[in-house]
Amino acid sequence: MGLTKTEIFTEEQNRLAVLFKVLGHPARIAILQYIINQKACICNDLVEELGLAQATISQHLKELKNIGIIQGTIEGKSVCYCIDDKIWDSIKTELEKFFNQETKVKKCC
Repeated sequence: MGLTKTEIFTEEQNRLAVLFKVLGHPARIAILQYIINQKACICNDLVEELGLAQATISQHLKELKNIGIIQGTIEGKSVCYCIDDKIWDSIKTELEKFFNQETKVKKCC
């Protein structure tokens, strides 16, 4: 979707499209699941856990951080990540609103 075309869609549609794009990669889903399952901030565990190169993981973390779903702190040479609960809840609300739309029609093909 070209930058010039996004202006014809609502803010909500653009926000959801960005969210779906970021969450549309299995590595990012795996990263989120790993962080959630740790129930704590994680530091440098992802390379060993997921079997991806550090540069690849860094790129995926950057995308997740850009939408605010994770937050990170730098401690020396270590960067620790955790889920941002406020953003997580906001995304859950947006997705529930999107998926709870009525889809039933009187007649269909």
